[in-house]
Amino acid sequence: MSTTLQGAGAVVSPPRRPYDEDPATLSYYRDLVEPFGLEVAPDLLRAAPNVTHRDLVDRLAAIEGVRDSAPDLVIVAQALPDVTPFVAIAPYLDRLLGGGSANNLGIGQQGLAAPFTALRVVSAFQRAGRSRTAVLAVLEQTTLPTRFPLVHDNGLVDSGVVLVLGTTGGPRVAGVETIPATESPLDRLGELAAKDPAGTLVVTGSWFDRRGLDQDGPRHRVEPGSYCTSVWLALARNWRSWQHRYATVLLCDTDPRSGESHLAVLASDSAGTAASGRGAL
Repeated sequence: MSTTLQGAGAVVSPPRRPYDEDPATLSYYRDLVEPFGLEVAPDLLRAAPNVTHRDLVDRLAAIEGVRDSAPDLVIVAQALPDVTPFVAIAPYLDRLLGGGSANNLGIGQQGLAAPFTALRVVSAFQRAGRSRTAVLAVLEQTTLPTRFPLVHDNGLVDSGVVLVLGTTGGPRVAGVETIPATESPLDRLGELAAKDPAGTLVVTGSWFDRRGLDQDGPRHRVEPGSYCTSVWLALARNWRSWQHRYATVLLCDTDPRSGESHLAVLASDSAGTAASGRGAL
């Protein structure tokens, strides 16, 4: 049983919220970061969007094709913490989608790898017959109590992606891979694309070093402004047209913190087993 993409949506830069001047919130942040030698920056918080994961999820859950999905599995993936960390947002998303009985969980502390890990989990559930319809939300909010160069020096904006994943119809998840920092992802991308150069779209995130990437085949580069949502934003916006134009879509990005690259392979019914080998699910 293969995992297939049946729906998707995205939200980018939703309306800002005013900063909560509650002293208890600042005290909470200090307790959270000062043991690690960091300082809370109230001015940074006042200037931030103060968009929460709940704000993102509220909008994602209202998207047509998502709001009536009735999932039996809900996963939330994040690379950056919520405005108030440790909030269990997966059960909230489950409730928004009319559930309450679905398995739900969050995946974090993995950086850019979190959505790729989540895709593996969904595939494992569906192969085992424990899920027919899963919803995967990839959330990224940029309000942090301390300065974090990855966010503040790279112009990141609040964004979220939702994928509805079933077992019939739509592009098939043919593989998910992690490429160590000691290896170049170019070789693996080239190996996969060489099977059908004209029919394979290579989608690279803004953190991916494209130097040396063969430009002969179809290519799509994600613009800067996101961290873990990167290639998933492109997928949510384009998947319907891509499935008709390309037999295989390769989604790849490199985590600037770990140096690891992550790759997901989507194949249409005519694509064959594009990800056979070490990345096969």
